Amino acid sequence: MNRRNFLATGFASSTIPFIKIKNEQPADKVRLGFIGVGLRGRNHVEQALYRDDVEVTAICDVDPDAINRTLKITQKFNRKDPAVYGKNDHDFLNMLKRDDIDGVVIATPWEWHVPMSVESMKAGKYTAVEVSATVTLQESWDLVDTYEKTGSHCMILENVCYRRDVMTVLNMVRKGMFGEMLYGHCGYQHDLREVKFNDGKKFYGGGVEFGEKAISEAKWRTQHSVDRNGDIYPTHGLGPVAHWMDINRGNKFNFLTSMATKSRGLHKYIVDKGGADHPNAKVKFKLGDIVTTNIQCENGENIVIIHDTNSPRPYSLAFRAQGTEGIWTEDNKSIYLEGKSPKAHSWEPFESYQKTYDHPLWANHAASAEKAGHGGIDFFVIRAFIESIKNKVAPPIDVYDAAAWSAISPLSELSIARGSSPVEIPDFTRGKWKTNKRIFGLNDQF
Repeated sequence: MNRRNFLATGFASSTIPFIKIKNEQPADKVRLGFIGVGLRGRNHVEQALYRDDVEVTAICDVDPDAINRTLKITQKFNRKDPAVYGKNDHDFLNMLKRDDIDGVVIATPWEWHVPMSVESMKAGKYTAVEVSATVTLQESWDLVDTYEKTGSHCMILENVCYRRDVMTVLNMVRKGMFGEMLYGHCGYQHDLREVKFNDGKKFYGGGVEFGEKAISEAKWRTQHSVDRNGDIYPTHGLGPVAHWMDINRGNKFNFLTSMATKSRGLHKYIVDKGGADHPNAKVKFKLGDIVTTNIQCENGENIVIIHDTNSPRPYSLAFRAQGTEGIWTEDNKSIYLEGKSPKAHSWEPFESYQKTYDHPLWANHAASAEKAGHGGIDFFVIRAFIESIKNKVAPPIDVYDAAAWSAISPLSELSIARGSSPVEIPDFTRGKWKTNKRIFGLNDQF
């Protein structure tokens, strides 16, 4: 299982004065380019095309099938075909030379995220990058340094930040409903064994066919489970919790410790589906089946993140928000608030709080989100990027968020390699967290 083989199939802050992006377009129209139009990239293209104020100028992918599928989408919306780039792995550089692109959306395998984002920012484009934004610690610094040199904004497309329940909890946190925040719990608990074992048509020797998500991601994602032992996908859970805790805006991550269980799930899956003599039964996987990371924050809160993708289990991001006056949990959709819940020491359903404290973004735009994926959150995340470009402001989830949240991956690997010893988490804001103001979820704009 060679990394090169997986990649060869294709790509499948506010306190810093804003520097004007070159070739500005009037605010009534936003022109976008897309690098990587596999399944995830096409989802973003479609969301953008629902808007009359957006033009899809160019698309880039080395997979001809992905290009053709994307052109069918633009044709479905009766839009002009975008320019196509995909002659080789670096043809995106030619796309970035265009002066009719205001923003670039990057949805490629993880190793490409930073190289493409850096070049996009250097080209003066607003840049949106899928999760996780970075793979190495140096890449997190590369994103920050490029932004600070160019003034070109970079947004991490963490759609879970816009999930309706976690935004309701954010609204409640900011209203003081939980008292002083103490603890956040989250994770990525998702059985990805089918996704990780697919040769483009069916399971390696097992004869079980899967959907397009598995076909596209198995080309590159599985190799990370071979090479790395750490929380390799932290931002779905960590992003919302970071907003609850005001990370980079009055608070920051200080250090983390991580530990991993033994690695059994992926090998077992190969044997169960393909037999003990299957060639991939000889592959050694580094990734522990369950990785637990503990983060200590500057203001005294703790955050726990769980990565669990190699075992049979229902999907859950395992959210929990806890303060001095109450607690909310995702898995049982329950809440307890001292002095407000009807019965002491007993959970009550979250449903009534969801209605009462629904975030203004959802209260005002839920109908528009109905056509979007992942329960509507894909609508909000791409909308935030487009609105940032239109208003020529920093995106609500900015480059410092991208750097800090994504850095948990390499830092967790380092902690595990050092016997679960504490590892310092850099301050990517270089001290600006002390005075940075909140920008996410303040009203119904972003």
